[in-house]
Amino acid sequence: MIEHRPFASLGGANHGWLDAKHHFSFAEYHDPKRMHWGAMRVWNDDTIQPGTGFPPHPHAEMEIITYVREGAITHQDDQGNKGRTEAGDVQVMSAGSGIRHAEYNREPGITRIFQIWIFPDERGGKPSWGTKPFPKGERSGSFVALASGMQGDDDALPIRANARVLGASLKAGETTEYRFTDATRHGYLVPNIGRVEVDGVTLDARDGAAITGVESIHIRALEDTELVLVDTAA
Repeated sequence: MIEHRPFASLGGANHGWLDAKHHFSFAEYHDPKRMHWGAMRVWNDDTIQPGTGFPPHPHAEMEIITYVREGAITHQDDQGNKGRTEAGDVQVMSAGSGIRHAEYNREPGITRIFQIWIFPDERGGKPSWGTKPFPKGERSGSFVALASGMQGDDDALPIRANARVLGASLKAGETTEYRFTDATRHGYLVPNIGRVEVDGVTLDARDGAAITGVESIHIRALEDTELVLVDTAA
């Protein structure tokens, strides 16, 4: 099953400094049919104005993955971690038993991010944070694990969940396949840019595709595209 969720159907709010779109219920947006997908709780599509950001605030018991679409995000937390993550790269924060952090756009232009929250397999643990560059050439034509808690994804940033976040870049006309370990897995696919066809379902940029009940998906790029895919346990 592939459920197409057009970008125009997403919830959200424009706060001026932040224009947020929500693939799942979040903050003041509530849709009982879009509470989570497998172990994924949140997929936010955020546009952050320059010189602004999220002031210090707490998190616990969540794996938070940020994929930077444009610009850069600057992170600081109460564990002493500081860093800047640029477009195309990924940062991961395992909130564990509790962490307080801030995220700012220190760039001269807007920053756009996908922020993904995944429930951890176990509660508690020491909080952690990390960032890593993923050159786009390395994901040309196929998916590469960017953040993962699954065996074999040794080059990915670690998360504490039976899940992975993947990226792929395709030229117009190129095809690729992604195989799930079994049909009970839940996938959620969003094109950052471009248009694709997923097993006959056409997705425009920033649309979502909620996938389950299949062992593989076949993707054809209708335009040059950059894809982000989450694969989680049910």
